[in-house]
Amino acid sequence: MSKTRIFAVSMIVFMLIAFFSNPKQEQHEKIVREKAIMLLKQQAGKQNEQVVDFGIQLFGNTLIDQFMQNHVSVENYYLFSLTKIRVGHQDNTIGGGAFGTIWLSPKIDEKAAEIAKMIKEGL
Repeated sequence: MSKTRIFAVSMIVFMLIAFFSNPKQEQHEKIVREKAIMLLKQQAGKQNEQVVDFGIQLFGNTLIDQFMQNHVSVENYYLFSLTKIRVGHQDNTIGGGAFGTIWLSPKIDEKAAEIAKMIKEGL
């Protein structure tokens, strides 16, 4: 086999693996939901962490669900996917997924106060 054919077959195999291991939207949402809860707890401080836990249990994650519906989107490009958050009228990429793994950008920590505010506004 020539090097060109080996390269072509390798690329096809690589793309098939990427396609079938691309994280699903639910996986992205789970990671962002966990991060949003963590950011809420950080914004509340150590004294109010239990209050946030109680609020999340009491409201049954409705605030987080509303935040996810209104501000978080996942764009699937078949070989990889991107997680975006809408702040104001601007979409910011906060994460990406490929090969069964999702990475969140440090941008989400920079926007922590805005994210917590958006979730709290859902009250």
